[in-house]
Amino acid sequence: MNLNIRLPEKITTYAILTALSALLGTPLLYVFSIALASDQTTYLAKFTLLPQEFHFENFIRIFQMDLNFARFFLNSLTLVFFAIIGQLVSSSMVAYGFARLRAPGKNILFMILLSTMMIPGEVTMIPSFMLFRYLGWINTLLPLIVPNFFTNAFNVFLLRQFIARIPTELDEAAQIDGLGYFGIYYRIILPMIRPALIAIAINTFTWNWGWFMGPLIYINDFDKAPLALGLQILSATSSSAQVPPWNLVMVGSLLLTLPMLVTYFFGQKYMDEFGVIGGSAAIK
Repeated sequence: MNLNIRLPEKITTYAILTALSALLGTPLLYVFSIALASDQTTYLAKFTLLPQEFHFENFIRIFQMDLNFARFFLNSLTLVFFAIIGQLVSSSMVAYGFARLRAPGKNILFMILLSTMMIPGEVTMIPSFMLFRYLGWINTLLPLIVPNFFTNAFNVFLLRQFIARIPTELDEAAQIDGLGYFGIYYRIILPMIRPALIAIAINTFTWNWGWFMGPLIYINDFDKAPLALGLQILSATSSSAQVPPWNLVMVGSLLLTLPMLVTYFFGQKYMDEFGVIGGSAAIK
């Protein structure tokens, strides 16, 4: 009886979800259609929702351009690699200190750290630019990488709460065996918070891989631009009568989007479990 009642509900639910998925997936399908179009179709702007042409060589041509698109890709890989390393190391160490170490004023410092999440990134944009200009880091990837080694409040809060749930008896047993604070952090805490670290790594990757505003502010040379800024450079034209190579631009958009979709798809369970979606935006 219950199965007969719930069956129409399931059918309705799946029908609605399927319709919404098709609606939300339409822009991505249109991107694929443009990416596979020929240069003539691009020039005439005769694009269709469903692909009518299948020029897969566009995915090779984009790396053969004078603009050196492969360099954009390499710069993005460099950026996300060091950003992930910086966030994981700094966030886990700071969170371990707040969760386990005893120090006067620790709770006050933690509240001050959390209060930085309420500061909009636009407020610190100009002071940060002046600081990096003083250090001589403008037109390098350093302003995009180095701040990740100073963690952010959201990741520290997430890991601190996770570490606080680990029994302190494990620390005491490790101290009896001769481990110090760093040994406990490395041999006990890090293995037990691995799921949370994976979630932070995924979130850091998705944020920095598609980050546009930071590179736009600090990068001047084309050969130092990451992928998100490189797409803007590719779509720019020197004349109002010139038509951008939209088919190649859409190929670049797919190369920018698909890694984030794949990463989120395989790591969704970590993102949902620890609620870290959008968390790293607090540092930007």
